[in-house]
This record gives sequence, C-alpha cells and structure tokens, in this order.
Amino acid sequence: MKKIRKERKKGVNSLIILAAWSISKHCNACVFEGVTPSVNTILCALKEEFGVFCLAGAKKLL
Repeated sequence: MKKIRKERKKGVNSLIILAAWSISKHCNACVFEGVTPSVNTILCALKEEFGVFCLAGAKKLL
C-alpha cells in the first residue's frame, strides 16, 4: 500500500470496504435466509455495487 499514490489509496480502500461488505451481506443471507453459499453470487453483487458507487459519483475507484 505504501507505493500507491495518495489519490489512489482512497479508491483502493473503498474497494476493500465494498468487497468486505458484499461478503458480509452474502454470509448473512446464507445464515438467515438459507441462501446457498456461492462465490459467483458475491462477485455479481460486488460488480453491481461497484456500478452503483460509480453512478453515485465515486471517482477514484478506477
């Protein structure tokens, strides 16, 4: 992380938080709603959330 420029660091941090949120949300769905665990489902949800973040104006994600 030290070699990443300051302006990019915010974007990387946001992506890490977004990934953790997607995993946590899927885990809760598996436990409380009986959803079958699936990496593919997490990746699809992460892609959707990423798109929403970009539409909402998140700039340094890319």
